[in-house]
Amino acid sequence: MIIDLYSRKIIGWSLGEDITEELTIKALNMALETRDIYPGLIHHSDRGVQYASNKYTDLLKNNGISISMSRKGNPYDNAYAESFMKTIKYEEIYLNEYDTLEQARINIGHFIEDVYNRKRLHSSIGYLPPVEFEEQLQDTKLKSISVPF
Repeated sequence: MIIDLYSRKIIGWSLGEDITEELTIKALNMALETRDIYPGLIHHSDRGVQYASNKYTDLLKNNGISISMSRKGNPYDNAYAESFMKTIKYEEIYLNEYDTLEQARINIGHFIEDVYNRKRLHSSIGYLPPVEFEEQLQDTKLKSISVPF
């Protein structure tokens, strides 16, 4: 998964049977399709081989995104991702039994898109869900634009 640290919204995710380069590229492509890229954007990940692969890092570089990776053996560098993984495990995965990968994909997708992004409150963004926080941010930007008559 890829999380926007400013809004805490999950903007890209993919689910598969193995951790592969293709899986992470699929999540990254989802994120790239949903976000504009501005100068200074930083992509942070752990040191997994799927994030360090040439295909993955080339995709980041080709989109003008700086690459940041955790220090070796330091899980605290990736605390936001680790926190989300704990949340999804305790609030979705451990509560359900999935008969197929497709069923897991549907349930987990529902949790990410409808529960985590739209309903789950985050203290760091004023006890709002990520989607509502982004909508308020957008409204504020629109109101701050003055048009001379």
